[in-house]
Amino acid sequence: MKLSEFDFELPESLIAQHPPTHRGESRLLVCPAAGELQDKQFASIKQLLTSKDVLVINDTKVLKARLQGSKASGGKIEVMLERILSDRQFTAMIRASKSPKPGAEITLAGVARARVLSKHDMMYTLELLDGGISLPDLLEQHGSLPLPPYITHDADAQDDERYQTVFAREPGAVAAPTAGLHFTEGLLTELQQQGVQVLNLTLHVGAGTFLPVKTDNVDEHVMHAERYNISAQVISKLLACKQQGGRVVAVGTTSLRALEAWGTETNCNLNTLEGLARAQTYAQTGHGGDTQIFIKPGYSFKVVDCLITNFHLPKSTLLMLVSAFAGKTRIMQAYSHAIAQQYRFFSYGDAMWLARPNHP
Repeated sequence: MKLSEFDFELPESLIAQHPPTHRGESRLLVCPAAGELQDKQFASIKQLLTSKDVLVINDTKVLKARLQGSKASGGKIEVMLERILSDRQFTAMIRASKSPKPGAEITLAGVARARVLSKHDMMYTLELLDGGISLPDLLEQHGSLPLPPYITHDADAQDDERYQTVFAREPGAVAAPTAGLHFTEGLLTELQQQGVQVLNLTLHVGAGTFLPVKTDNVDEHVMHAERYNISAQVISKLLACKQQGGRVVAVGTTSLRALEAWGTETNCNLNTLEGLARAQTYAQTGHGGDTQIFIKPGYSFKVVDCLITNFHLPKSTLLMLVSAFAGKTRIMQAYSHAIAQQYRFFSYGDAMWLARPNHP
């Protein structure tokens, strides 16, 4: 597959720069496995879910991961934290006119010194040298939310609230699981009252999510690693859902990647009796770790039946993922429709409901 196969023209005016005035007031493009596309409001998600279904959300919380700093020479740098390793150590990407070398010291936000321990590809490992402030405190007091590059304003108070989901609990992401931004606490309560089980897992979205695919041959692209965890209780409920003929509905590509990483790593295809039987072990222990799963056309889905997702960038791995899920021709048809109907794109944009072929 060639990267050019996943390209499309998007008017810049359709890139949402701010969230809707009120959370949940987005549009929803319903893309069933077969039949006509349907233009809805996001609240109509209630009519698409049944009491047999489970809705899987990602409870990661976005860190204020962007820090301004300076080198010993006085040169300005920007540090984009990737992962917290301990209260003192972390990995990050660094933007500077001249990259610091291992052993170099930098100052972060004018209040903390750090040493560069090592560099691997684009990622640095750093350690705080001062004992006066912990890394979590440094981020919370002096960091800013790392809005995606296509959002042109600096993060403000509105972003601090609206670039987090209402169910964000586990700090560790450097980008929001944006399909979850559409849900209000009220909508989640209504879904639970109609019998839909809401299950949570954690996948911490990494800084690599902003990196473009640089290889023309899609198969040569290497995904960034992201940490995830799925509890034994959630796995148990996934199995019960499948056994009762319900659907696993993933909120966002991050939830889908975690679920499919688990299914792939454990060889638990929940669409088969053998896979359901094998999964019983993990209903006692849970599962997690790092995943670099790359879902592209040709991938065989093992867990997820329906996906709620935003619209994704041209030539991105996420566009490849939804093309694998719903079919590339179907996705391109849906994106053309969305552009013609003036849907809002990307993180603060509108949403889609995708049903995998052979599923309602």
